[in-house]
Amino acid sequence: MTAQNSAIARPSIAVGGTVLAALGVAIFSLTFPATDWSLTGFGPWTTVTLRALLATALAGGFLLAGRAPVPERRLWPALAVVALGVIIGFPLLTTLALRTTQTSHAAVVVGALPLATAAVGSAVARTRHSAAFWATALAGTAAVVAFTLAQSHGSPSRGDVLLFASLGVCAAGYVAGGRLAASMPGWQVIGWALVGSLPVTLPAAVVALTVEPVRLGGQALVGLGYLAAVSQFGGMVVWYRGMATIGIARASQLQLAQPLLTLVWSALLLGEHLSPATALTALAVLVCVAVTQKA
Repeated sequence: MTAQNSAIARPSIAVGGTVLAALGVAIFSLTFPATDWSLTGFGPWTTVTLRALLATALAGGFLLAGRAPVPERRLWPALAVVALGVIIGFPLLTTLALRTTQTSHAAVVVGALPLATAAVGSAVARTRHSAAFWATALAGTAAVVAFTLAQSHGSPSRGDVLLFASLGVCAAGYVAGGRLAASMPGWQVIGWALVGSLPVTLPAAVVALTVEPVRLGGQALVGLGYLAAVSQFGGMVVWYRGMATIGIARASQLQLAQPLLTLVWSALLLGEHLSPATALTALAVLVCVAVTQKA
């Protein structure tokens, strides 16, 4: 490839990576409403473990069909971080929080995830970003945090504590997966992480099903199906590929739009009331997205 062709290809690749990362954000924006639906028929532990098992079955089929090689031993510690972060930790903490917290409220709290992801990514890769990048990321995070505290009258609830705890584990899982996706396809990253988590998720699912009641219904099944097939597997495939293409920090800032999308779904699908402050926060978030992409 000539230097000119390479220069033309780079912007095209960047656009493709941005589209994939944005698609992942759109998919994840429906995760909280889907979780809310799943909780109408399944307990929180059952929801988390069954979504992982169903996603594992789907991923296993892809791994077998694609004859994906078993990852080298040196890659398994990073895959374990992915499993602990995005398969077990984040789903469990957020699902427990959604038992007492509205999805719209949870969406705003998790709006701080881009800053957490960028911070963890920078620490791991030992990279530096411009002052404008960090200032805008902090501004976007401050907007969603201020909104959250205003809704809870200045005192974080138990659900808020769980949601904030989920940020660190999810950021670690995102960064580990994003780095792995630079050397192996994203679908193999999440696929092998799911397979590797089976020793935990399988027995946990058996216990959860014996302890928590199950009330099968259309809404619960649709919610669980979306969590397993789309949020836990399909969304992670495109998200990791996007992160590997455009970089962890830049991709993470696209997630500043996720709270806005989830708020829309919360109103449309769950009938939750959105206050005027929600629109102002959403506008601030969108501005931050645009600025961070340029910074």
